[in-house]
Amino acid sequence: DGMNMCMFMQNTLTRLMRLPLISVALVQGKAFGGGAELTTACDFRLMTPGSEIRFVHKHMGLVPGWGGAARLVRIVGSGAALQLLGGAVRVDPERALRLGLSAETLPSSDESTALGEARAWLSHYTEGPASVVRAVKKVVTAGRELPLEGALRTEKDIFGTVWGGPANLQALVRRPKHK
Repeated sequence: DGMNMCMFMQNTLTRLMRLPLISVALVQGKAFGGGAELTTACDFRLMTPGSEIRFVHKHMGLVPGWGGAARLVRIVGSGAALQLLGGAVRVDPERALRLGLSAETLPSSDESTALGEARAWLSHYTEGPASVVRAVKKVVTAGRELPLEGALRTEKDIFGTVWGGPANLQALVRRPKHK
C-alpha cells in the first residue's frame, strides 16, 4: 500500500510541477512531511510570518517518497537538502529565504489577506498573454529536466511558436525599439 501511494503521489506531484502554468505554494502554518514535499512541486513557495516547512520523514523512519528529496536538491542544492532531510530541520521564513526555498515572506499571516498578497505577488509572473506565460514555463521545465541539447531544441521549437505571433506583433507595435 505504501508503494502504491508513493507512486501515485510521485506521479501527481510531477504532473503538478510540469503544468504549463506558473504555480505557487502558499505556506501558512506548518507544511510537514508530505506537505513539505508538496511545496517542492510548485514553481515558487511563499510563506507567512510564523509558518514553517519541515521534512520530518527521518523521525518517521522514512525518506521522502513523493519526489520531494529529488526536487529539494534542485531547489536548495545537495548540501542544504542533506541538512534539511538528515536533520529534520525546522525551516522558518527567514531560513527559507536564505536557502532559496522560499521566494518571499508575505507581510500578513491572516488567511484571506495572505491569499490576496500571494495573488498579487504571482500576478507579476502571470500577467500578459497566456500563450507566452505557457511558453516561458515550458522552456524553464525543459531547461530543468532535459540534457542541454534537448533543452536547446525545445527552446527553439517553442520560440518558433511565439515569434510573429499575436503577442509578439503587439509588443513590436507598442515598443519598436528596446529602451
